[in-house]
Amino acid sequence: MSSNSFGTLFRVTTFGESHGPGLGAVMDGVPAGLSLSEEHIQKDLDLRRPGRSSLHSQRAEPDKVKILSGVYDGLTTGAPIALLIENQDARSDDYKSLQDIFRPGHADYCWQEKFGLRDWRGGGRSSGRETVARVAAGALARLVLEAANIKVTGIVSEIGGIKADTGSSDWSQAREHPLRCPDEQAAAEMKAAIETAQKNGDSVGGVIEVRASGVPAGLGEPVFDKLDARLGAAILSIGAVKGVEIGDGFALARTKGSSSNDLMDPPGNFRTNHAGGILGGISNG
Repeated sequence: MSSNSFGTLFRVTTFGESHGPGLGAVMDGVPAGLSLSEEHIQKDLDLRRPGRSSLHSQRAEPDKVKILSGVYDGLTTGAPIALLIENQDARSDDYKSLQDIFRPGHADYCWQEKFGLRDWRGGGRSSGRETVARVAAGALARLVLEAANIKVTGIVSEIGGIKADTGSSDWSQAREHPLRCPDEQAAAEMKAAIETAQKNGDSVGGVIEVRASGVPAGLGEPVFDKLDARLGAAILSIGAVKGVEIGDGFALARTKGSSSNDLMDPPGNFRTNHAGGILGGISNG
C-alpha cells in the first residue's frame, strides 16, 4: 500500500486504522515561524468529532490531538509536523459478526481481493475514521493558507435530496449548526429526513459545497497536475465521495457556450464564475 501521501510543496501523509491505537498525520513543507498550538487544531477536530448528537456517528471519541514534532515554543520549526489522535472508543467486539460478511457500500470485498486479508474491525484503513487525520492536517493547511490571505469555507448544501439556499445564506452560521447547513429551513427538513432514515434502518446521502476566496491566478500545473485535477483527486480519495463538480459542474453539459463562458473585463476581472475559478487547469483569480 503506497498511496498514503498527497501533495508536493505541502505534503500530507496519514496513518492508522479505525480500531488501532490511533490515527495521525505527518506534514512536510510547513514553513517555520507560524504560531501553532494543539488548541488551534482541536477546534476543527471538535467540529468533526462523532457522538455529538443523534445525527452523528455514535462512536464516543474525544479526538484529542497531540503534536509530536515540528513545533517549539508555540512556533513551527520548518521540520515535519507529526500529529496523533488516539482511539478510545473502538469497540471491536461489535464487529465480530461481520468477520465473514462483506458489507454493501464498504470496501470489505475489494480489500480482501486486493490484499488477501482485511481488518473487519470497522473497516480498518478503509474506514471513514481515516478522515480524522485529514481534518487535523487541514487545520494546519488552513493556517498556511491564511498567511497568504486565502480563506476556505465549506457547508452542507444537500441531504436526502433536500437542497439548501446556499446563495443567500450566511455561510458563517453553518459552523454552529449540527448539520453544518446555513439554511435553517432546509436544515430542519434535512434533520427530519435523517431521523426518518434512522427509524427505517436506512441512510441518506448528501452534498457539500466548498469555496476558496483570495486564491491568486496562476496555480496549477498542466497537464496532469491541473489544479482541478488535484482537487478532484484529493476529494475523491475520501471513501464516501462519488462525484466532484468545479463551478457549475455537470450543469455546463446542459447549457450553451454563449451562456456558460465567463465574461471578463480587462485586466482579468470576471463578471461571472461558471468555471469555478479554474480555466485550463490554472486558477484565474
